[in-house]
Amino acid sequence: MESVLSQAGRWRELGRKVALATVVATRRSAPRPVGSKLVVSETGQLAGSVSGGCVENDVVLAAQEVLEGGQPRLLTYGITDEMAFGVGLPCGGEIDVFVEELTDAERPDVTLTVVAGEGVGERLDDPELLEAARRRGRSHVLELGDRTVLADVSAPPPRLFVYGAVDTAEALCRAAKLLGWRTVVADARASFATHERIPSADELLLLWPEEALAQVQPDLGTAVVVLTHDDKFDLPLIRGALAGDAFYVGWIGSRRNQERRRGLLREEGVTDDELDRIAGPSGLDIGADTPAETALSMLAEIIAVRANRAGGRLKDAETRIHSPL
Repeated sequence: MESVLSQAGRWRELGRKVALATVVATRRSAPRPVGSKLVVSETGQLAGSVSGGCVENDVVLAAQEVLEGGQPRLLTYGITDEMAFGVGLPCGGEIDVFVEELTDAERPDVTLTVVAGEGVGERLDDPELLEAARRRGRSHVLELGDRTVLADVSAPPPRLFVYGAVDTAEALCRAAKLLGWRTVVADARASFATHERIPSADELLLLWPEEALAQVQPDLGTAVVVLTHDDKFDLPLIRGALAGDAFYVGWIGSRRNQERRRGLLREEGVTDDELDRIAGPSGLDIGADTPAETALSMLAEIIAVRANRAGGRLKDAETRIHSPL
């Protein structure tokens, strides 16, 4: 989303008016998640997508009407729409798209916009709601009385923080970069933490666990994975990660070693609720063997946790396909 809004910003710097269309709700198998954006300039330039091509033409027409002085509006598309043959979603889902003129000189990291009910298009400035949306980290819709409000979150890309510069760390970084994530690898061993061994890391730190945690400061957008197989690294790193806001904390090791290390952490005062946050052994059960397969297994679990999904097979899932919200 950041590149879409950046493009819109460049058009506005050239003096052009810009309309913003945002997906505010999806039902069943929708092609784009809540928060997906399409921007339309008054000269007809486009950036982004709200449906993968199914309804864009109609959204562009609505955007042009808004730019010509029309009111912000909420549009609904799907197979139940009377326009199904023209702009329906062939995937069988439904989406709601809110179209407005983009007037923010500089888009905040979170905006609260009324998309239905009294005061459509109005921006709300509620500190508690803004902070709650910021902590959630993803765009979503709120029902406030008779008004529907889009909490639009422009979060930076997630970070993957790996402690232990081993082969799997490089495989994790390579895969995570394909997702657009930022990657940080740390190790206290100078012979391990080298750019020759871990060329795909955005940042490589030669630091002990406490020092690495202090520098990285894992937040709500950070996944932490520990690969060192050594108590002097594993325990302080996990203990420190559990004291922060990382959305995922995982480590490798046999089940017997998992229980042994959990016992040591309990002795150090870590609570059972905190220990429940640990994904250990890290990853989904896909039969991974090589470092690349192991990295895929770990990243799959990390993505599932971030989306609050169990990570099972899609053919057995009862929730919407490929939806993070």
